[in-house]
Amino acid sequence: MAKKDGKIAEKLLHKYRLVILNEDTFEERLAIKLTRLNVFVIISMTGIFLIALTALLIAFTPLREYIPGYSSTALKLKATELNYKTDSLQQVIAMNDKYLNSIKRVLEGDVTTVDFNRDSIIEATKLEASEADLNPSKEDSLLREKVDKEDKYNLFESATTKANFVLFPPANGSISQEYNVKNKHYAVDVVVAKDTPIKATADGVVIFSEWTTETGYVIIMEHSYGLISVYKHNASLTKSQGDLVKAGEVIATAGSTGELTTGPHLHFELWSDGYPINPTNFIDFE
Repeated sequence: MAKKDGKIAEKLLHKYRLVILNEDTFEERLAIKLTRLNVFVIISMTGIFLIALTALLIAFTPLREYIPGYSSTALKLKATELNYKTDSLQQVIAMNDKYLNSIKRVLEGDVTTVDFNRDSIIEATKLEASEADLNPSKEDSLLREKVDKEDKYNLFESATTKANFVLFPPANGSISQEYNVKNKHYAVDVVVAKDTPIKATADGVVIFSEWTTETGYVIIMEHSYGLISVYKHNASLTKSQGDLVKAGEVIATAGSTGELTTGPHLHFELWSDGYPINPTNFIDFE
């Protein structure tokens, strides 16, 4: 066995001479001494180098796009962009569906699926008027007097944050029927004289202005912070769908239209993110 290994080593180390001659003159131009081991090492290193070079070209150059099975960089960027657009469109569709469902609830007064004990609308609505300290401060009394004199038409000019977001009373009068969740009366009925101007409770856009069989002439406005106000049983409407309205601007006249009415009054609702809230927690109607 030792003799066989010795013969293999001798063959690998046996020297050969590679000579390059001039064919015409047989002049020796180049001579290289080689062994079988040297040839094997040179061929192996050359193969490894070619494999590494090929891998680098495929990984870091655009040449890989010409190899079957590899997608181009432009296609990948386009696919990524389309994926982002698809996600954005899905979010927009979901928001629109939620918005339309909220409008539908406002029109139908259907909140049977709402768990009032679990879902918080806004922090202020958790506090009933009987539990709150409603005694106005001196500064508050002075502000109320000033705003009353100005008819509150420029109330929202300085309202730039949600903290000082104040609602304007759409009409002044006594409340004949209060907000009552148990009886599914998600509004306050304000007694007013016929043709009394009904004003917008805040800046917003009119999203519904039509006649309905049960509640007569109805106008619905969308405001900031997911707030929606509803005005029903009007005698006439002065604004149309899509109109931009300022707080205190006249949007309708009071009446007694529709089947569900017994006299001239304003049926006023407030909705926050699809949930009804008590208007008297935010507005003084008398």
